[in-house]
Amino acid sequence: MFVNRPLILLIAGVLCAWLPGQAQNAGNEPSAERWRVHFQATSIGQHHGSFPSLYEGQSSLPSHPENRVSLTATVFVTYRVNSWTELVVNPELAGGKGFGQVTGIAGFPNGEIPRVASATPTPYVARAYLKNTWALSPETEMAEGGPNRLSGRLPVCRFTLITGKFAITDFFDNNTYSHDPRRQFMNWALMSNGAWDYPADTRGYMIGSIQELTMRGWSLRSAIVMEPTAANGAAYDTRVAKNRGVAVEWEKRYKPMGHAGAWRVLGFLNRERAGTFRDAILPDGTTNLGATRRPGTKKYGFGLNVEQEVTRDIGAFARYGWSDGKTEAWAFTQIDRSVSGGIALQGRLWKRTGDNIGVAAVRDYLSGDDRRFLAAGGVGFIVGDGRLNYAPESITEAYYAWHALRDWTFTLDYQRIVNPAYNRDRGPVSVGTLRVHWER
Repeated sequence: MFVNRPLILLIAGVLCAWLPGQAQNAGNEPSAERWRVHFQATSIGQHHGSFPSLYEGQSSLPSHPENRVSLTATVFVTYRVNSWTELVVNPELAGGKGFGQVTGIAGFPNGEIPRVASATPTPYVARAYLKNTWALSPETEMAEGGPNRLSGRLPVCRFTLITGKFAITDFFDNNTYSHDPRRQFMNWALMSNGAWDYPADTRGYMIGSIQELTMRGWSLRSAIVMEPTAANGAAYDTRVAKNRGVAVEWEKRYKPMGHAGAWRVLGFLNRERAGTFRDAILPDGTTNLGATRRPGTKKYGFGLNVEQEVTRDIGAFARYGWSDGKTEAWAFTQIDRSVSGGIALQGRLWKRTGDNIGVAAVRDYLSGDDRRFLAAGGVGFIVGDGRLNYAPESITEAYYAWHALRDWTFTLDYQRIVNPAYNRDRGPVSVGTLRVHWER
């Protein structure tokens, strides 16, 4: 590292001492957990009917009816190595197929489906990382246990270092009301900032390091992670000096009138062996994206993320994302601008504690370079109809999650996708979903 970590910790500790707050005493509370194990399994069945289509291309959503099912199962193991170090390991199994081999919609409707060729359930290690926490003040707060979280007291002011394999979205662009496709909204552009082409392998995970400074009401986090060797690839590019993903996020937490809220500002810079849209359009009007790929090609952008509890049982959220739009999608999806928002209601309002309702909308856009590339017949790994009568891709999603038993939740979900793959000549498409989620 190019900074003096002990000096940073000392400065942060002094700063924390000046911030308002009251020390908390653990008293007779039980000692911190040594280990914890959780399990989850999620199956999602989706259907879309036939829809108007003037033509189809290589990466088009099929216009005939489709039925698809996906399955994931995860074991969350957390072990406390010592007072400041935790080990997290998540064996996982995933299988199933998405509509059209997971193509034809930039805001894809199933956040649990990876872009893999085989539908056979396949085991792998999703996460394996060390989490080190250094106290910057004597004050503590209680942390509840959960998947990948041990219960116990944490320093109110702390520095955390995470190293290993993880999903970068585990720690960045979080949102209380729209971030988990296993329990909340399922659309890609609602579960995360669609314009952030976050570094990940085919299944959504990557190797790297995350640093986080938490100071009572705010947090500052940064990450440096690897990139895949190819667009939507499974292999990791170890040439970190040339190709890597960098992200920085500021989070501010507050409680106006006692209702929790937060806003987050995200900035990212990816360097990858990617192609550029403008150079991919040849003089004869054809396209060749592969010929433009060069190591260290930059892709950058930012995101805004807001959440607010309105009442005890109603919450609202909004996101905005922007990327430079010059470079092909490399790991997530082909969205250059995205704006979304929605609300979530808790079942206590209608005497069904544990149930949830969510309603949200998202509108995704392409940059000028991206539009011209697709209009010339270009194809990305997620969209490309061979032609393009451009219009923003607009999606609405609504769900009802029924907490039927202690460990079981059944969700009915409906999505309406207008101008799939940004093409006015195709769609709209309606997607119906039944999600079954088990968690313990």
